[in-house]
Amino acid sequence: MASHRRPKQPSRARVTVLTTAAAAAVVLGGNSAQAAPAKPSKGEVKEKVDKLHEQAEQATEKYNGAKEKQEKLEKEIDALQDNVARGQDDLNELRDAIGMAAAAQYRSGTIDSSMQLFLSADPDDYLDKASTLDQLSNQQVEALAEIQDKQRELTQQRQEAATKLDDLAETREELGKKRKEVQAKLAEAQKLLNSLTAAERAKMAQEEAADAAKSAGLTGGKSASGRASAAFAAAQTKIGTPYVYGATGPGSFDCSGLTSWAYGQAGVGLPRTSQAQASYGTRLSMDQLQVGDLVIFYSDLHHVGLYAGNGQVLHAPRTGTNVRYESIGNMPFQFGVRV
Repeated sequence: MASHRRPKQPSRARVTVLTTAAAAAVVLGGNSAQAAPAKPSKGEVKEKVDKLHEQAEQATEKYNGAKEKQEKLEKEIDALQDNVARGQDDLNELRDAIGMAAAAQYRSGTIDSSMQLFLSADPDDYLDKASTLDQLSNQQVEALAEIQDKQRELTQQRQEAATKLDDLAETREELGKKRKEVQAKLAEAQKLLNSLTAAERAKMAQEEAADAAKSAGLTGGKSASGRASAAFAAAQTKIGTPYVYGATGPGSFDCSGLTSWAYGQAGVGLPRTSQAQASYGTRLSMDQLQVGDLVIFYSDLHHVGLYAGNGQVLHAPRTGTNVRYESIGNMPFQFGVRV
């Protein structure tokens, strides 16, 4: 008689292993069935890159403003410190003269009222009383009053210099933050561009070059003034010059760097930033623009160019491009400015 054995039951450990393997197979199978994330199209990349460059330019104009403030503060601090040094020399000479007299009186055992005034805890009050009582000669009063004036002046200048030094430290910190912000935006934009194939990047460059060439053939018109004409002519000599954030020429420019440089060649000192340039003249509507007028773009006024006539602007667009002509309609126009 045949023997019937009961089938051996799998161990708990084996069941666990088999269950885990089955689950993993289901998960892996499910994942393999899912489509890989779609690669962004060239148009989507361009849109994102343009937005990042706009944000970088916003940060650039703030960087320019902080840099301009830093340079101004440094000049003011240098002037104040020079004044303090000269004032201290003058004060030392005045004190030396009185000090010599005081030393002579000390050796003789008496110190007259002028010396008491010099050593007084409240010299202003003592000076008033002494003058009223004719205890001091006019020459002594004038000498001591001059010392007091010089001391007050030096104290005020030192306080002003200290305040400006604190302001300078904050400005330098802001400058560093804006520089990092610009660099981060540009790095992110470059990373997106690198996600495109070489052929796609070349196609984008060709399209931009074609737009610029088309715009270049449409320029012309009446200039706003002799200075505007001279500024525009200077800017034309920089067509093809690369955009570099924070640059003011002559080998590279950012947007407001180009306009300030161009007007500088015409003998006009424009402010450094686009926001400041936006207030440096008479505001114009689009139909009032003439060649050489400033053209302000975006609601926060962070981009500026020179009107080139026939609906075109000559400007330094953004990182990765050169100074070129472009349709004024490619950016949100705000107003023009006649310098």
